[in-house]
Amino acid sequence: MDLVHPSAGTALMSQWLTGTAERSRTAADTMLGEWASAPAPPGRLAQHIFLAADGSGLLFYAQWSSDEAHLRWARTHRPQLVSRVDALVPGIERPGLTRTRLADSLVHDATRPAGLLVVSTAAHEGNDTAVLTAGMPLSGLLATYVHHTQDGEQTIRITEWGHARDYEAPRTTGPGRQYTLYGGVVDEDGAAGLTLPLRQA
Repeated sequence: MDLVHPSAGTALMSQWLTGTAERSRTAADTMLGEWASAPAPPGRLAQHIFLAADGSGLLFYAQWSSDEAHLRWARTHRPQLVSRVDALVPGIERPGLTRTRLADSLVHDATRPAGLLVVSTAAHEGNDTAVLTAGMPLSGLLATYVHHTQDGEQTIRITEWGHARDYEAPRTTGPGRQYTLYGGVVDEDGAAGLTLPLRQA
């Protein structure tokens, strides 16, 4: 997947806490099926699902042209979609949606697929360069992306790694929530193209 989309006006992140890998996969497969079978909503550019490394939940990362486009869709379609998932996987905890903007990125290797995604959140201190280059250079680090929350109070750092063992090395950049890419859609010309699931986890 490509976290740098020239038409993206907003990047949305949300966690679903399911409790087990089996429940996570059932919820993810249901969402992927719904996305693939429905016309692409106006303004949605891409939507991806990541499975927590410990299987306890999912991370959704969506790119839309604007927050307004997402809100129009959410008001009319999201409740029915979520209710269908909840019928199959009851009791999912959803801490909330975080609206962000991609502030900066640094790609070291665009040719290798990412085997691990690490997400960390910190108070925004205004120095994106320091966040991008913290701990550099690191073997196995493919890319770093810095997002700011809409209220400007937090910085979310996403790093892509070739393999989990690269991140677990002693020279790691610090703690973060670990995920593997599970599936997603990339919207083209009004159609939702199912690009995955990868089922790497």
